[in-house]
Amino acid sequence: MRVMWSIYNAIMFALIMLWTAAWISAALLARACGAGEDFALRMAARGWAPGVLLGAGVRLRVEGLERVDWSRPYLFVANHQSVIDNAALFRALPVPVRFLLKAEMARVPFLGWYARATGMLFIIRDARRSGPLLRREAAALLAAGHGLCLFPEGTRSLTGEVAPFKSGALQAAIDAGVAIVPVALQGAGRVLPVGGISGARPGPIRVGIGVPLETRVDGAPVPRQALADRAHADVLAMLRQWA
Repeated sequence: MRVMWSIYNAIMFALIMLWTAAWISAALLARACGAGEDFALRMAARGWAPGVLLGAGVRLRVEGLERVDWSRPYLFVANHQSVIDNAALFRALPVPVRFLLKAEMARVPFLGWYARATGMLFIIRDARRSGPLLRREAAALLAAGHGLCLFPEGTRSLTGEVAPFKSGALQAAIDAGVAIVPVALQGAGRVLPVGGISGARPGPIRVGIGVPLETRVDGAPVPRQALADRAHADVLAMLRQWA
């Protein structure tokens, strides 16, 4: 059975890579012909992401969409289990959303090209000077009315446990005066574990959208650590409710 699963996963991985390259090529062509960034992002949400999830055997379930006024921009903060999280979030969120990515992603063919063409932001880990610049870029993106998603744990969870949320990146939402939306992901780590495609298995992924957390109360900014702790608690509450 392990050999059969390995063969199956290798074939699915190759097909998903071809699918990804095809959709990115189409999105880059659309950008070259004058389409906006949001159009290219919707291509990912409505074309690329559903194909990836289907190829991986994912049954996606989304809850809590009614809690959010989707005419407003938000900073979405989610727990991080797997590289398939991005596809699940692209599909689950009904608005164009950009991601905060590792700087190494900018050098990956196709993925890096698409990320730059759609206004994604990049973070240089362990570079102190990059923090203030990144926060200014993120605040400008949010203030311009765009949605941004990040994983404040800082890395994928190896155990499924949700690590404390780092508060630094949440400062951008405070500076821009936009609310923070907690997002819970369940099942992605079982579909595609951190260890690689050899352990990939079809299964359900659940996405929960929490109540937006306002970053200003009576005109005064809410401390970012308090926001990080509240968002973390809300994500844990959704995960525990499902358990």
